[in-house]
Amino acid sequence: MNGWGRRVDDQAMFERAYGEAELATSEATVSATAYMWSDPDTIPPRQWVYGRQIQRKHVRGLVAQGGAGKTILSVGEALRMVTGRPLLGQEVPGGPKRVWLWNLEDSREELARIIQAACKHWGLTQADLQGRLFVDSAVDGAALKLATSSPSSGLVINRPVVAALIDELIERRIDYLHVDPFVSSHGANESDNMEIDAIVKEWARVAHDANAAIGLAHHVSKAGAGEVTALSARGATALVNACRSVLTINRMSEDEAKGFGINDEGRRRYFRAYDDKNNRAPPSQHSDWYHLASVDLGNGDDLSPGDSIGVVEPWRPPDAFEGVTAHHLYQVQLAIDGGRWRENSQAADWAGHAVARVMEWRSERECKQERARITKVLRQWISNGALTITEAPDAKGTSRKWVEVGTWAIDSPPIISK
Repeated sequence: MNGWGRRVDDQAMFERAYGEAELATSEATVSATAYMWSDPDTIPPRQWVYGRQIQRKHVRGLVAQGGAGKTILSVGEALRMVTGRPLLGQEVPGGPKRVWLWNLEDSREELARIIQAACKHWGLTQADLQGRLFVDSAVDGAALKLATSSPSSGLVINRPVVAALIDELIERRIDYLHVDPFVSSHGANESDNMEIDAIVKEWARVAHDANAAIGLAHHVSKAGAGEVTALSARGATALVNACRSVLTINRMSEDEAKGFGINDEGRRRYFRAYDDKNNRAPPSQHSDWYHLASVDLGNGDDLSPGDSIGVVEPWRPPDAFEGVTAHHLYQVQLAIDGGRWRENSQAADWAGHAVARVMEWRSERECKQERARITKVLRQWISNGALTITEAPDAKGTSRKWVEVGTWAIDSPPIISK
């Protein structure tokens, strides 16, 4: 069964498909085309479907570790595009879009849980999605094989499927088709650069001919346990090379959580997305952060508590300097200048306590978020020279690092009467 509920004989379809191309034996003619000058204002602008990540007629990759949130994020993106509402912050140029989610590893029932949980969280109704969201699952029969490969026949593009995809995208006026995961959409060697390049370019052809955008979700290699980048994608590098943009997803690291004052258990509900290979828009200077909210579907009974599903929502890391002024810095400098303050955050006379007193923050060890903020503020002031680090012995003669005033926040230091 294909993605639209119509039965197809896969074997017959492949037998009808084009096999290996035969090279022409006749002489070929090659000619160069002279560039035709164009006035800049007459060149059509790029057609963005979602933010500056998804572009009409092109392919976007999405690379993530398993369980990092790519499916939940993809659903959130789809609902943002379908409704046109500012759910995740990204722009939807031209208003609501028509989106097709084709999942090749989750059932329609599981997808319904994720979609309905998100709709419940955002207060969306059936009317908000009607006629603009399409969902298919290979688990429930909507198989998809764009190509296959074997030692005897080599790579074979499934032309009937390509043609049917283009026809359906045009007929339904789909703006964005998201395929998850890419590896399940073909039967080729995922480590063969030539084969993967040909397949991704076939997807690009589908996008171009259907005037739609295509998204291909992909897993990272086993070695990708650290920071996920575009080059972490499993198999051939041809996939990321052929995509116009590649969104990478990373869970919040231990160091990031510590900097934000979030405990280790809580950090698992945060992840960030970054366009690691966007050659169609200026590179982003920061990642988009997301939080997984928990939504009860309300499908339980006396014997079962029902399902609690994660829903992606935008999250902004706390700004350590929000509300901090030059006057605050000056007051901290006065406090630092009037005593001896250690650089070590574990010390009883830590300089952070001076910051906390001025800012009316809490610097006790159990106040992780406040201490993380204080640490960031101190590091920045030390970095820009407002405070400096010196080494000197303490009362017991042990060499310690101390925080002292560097460049005053006013033109000259205060006059202190002795």
